[in-house]
Amino acid sequence: MSTIKYFSEIKKLIETIEDTQLDKIKEAANIFAKIIEEDKLIHVMGTGHSHMIAEELFVRAGGIAPVNAILDENIILTAGARKSSKLEKLEGLAEIIWDEHKICKDDIMLIISNSGRNSVPIEMALKAKEEGLYLIAITSLEHSKNSKSRHSSGKKLYQIADLVFDNCVPKGDSLVEFDGVKSGPGSTITGVIIVNSIIAESLKILSDKGIPLPVYGSQNVDGYDNESLFKKYDNRIKYL
Repeated sequence: MSTIKYFSEIKKLIETIEDTQLDKIKEAANIFAKIIEEDKLIHVMGTGHSHMIAEELFVRAGGIAPVNAILDENIILTAGARKSSKLEKLEGLAEIIWDEHKICKDDIMLIISNSGRNSVPIEMALKAKEEGLYLIAITSLEHSKNSKSRHSSGKKLYQIADLVFDNCVPKGDSLVEFDGVKSGPGSTITGVIIVNSIIAESLKILSDKGIPLPVYGSQNVDGYDNESLFKKYDNRIKYL
């Protein structure tokens, strides 16, 4: 049976994630479970296409409620692709975005950046550490280690975070090639697999302890009502 090249490459990539990142997923799950149990927040952000992984965690069926997605329109393509690409390299912007959210030192932050080299995610990471938050990063170590930082500190995201996930994609985030042209990005798929694996494992930990699970049901299934969760977090999470 013939196969589609992208399918086979994605399957290999998922197997690599399972082989290399499983212990970190379990570690992060314990951290998430503690945050949920203590009624703190998980702040998550990504610029460019990485914002889709942040959005994956935010108010979705089967997802957890204590997530504050930092979805500033200037850095997630909705302001225009070229404009957002320039703005994610602008120092000082992360500080402005930070001030628009209620972020406490006992919360945690998750930052997704495939290259890990642009100013906004790096500056947000530095700010998180300065404010005392535990910081988790998802990045391509191959890409980041072979790229120059665009922040004046000279640092890249993986050098700042407390826990670093390698999304295992190659530099340039393309898995297939056609006559020298590369395509077939993998970072969104692996990023989503990592974050949803963390969530699922954290819920298992909480369930085993008999702790209520703050999970959204599907708004499109009769009988589900998420209003109590919305009300609980409404004054703490900006985009509710």
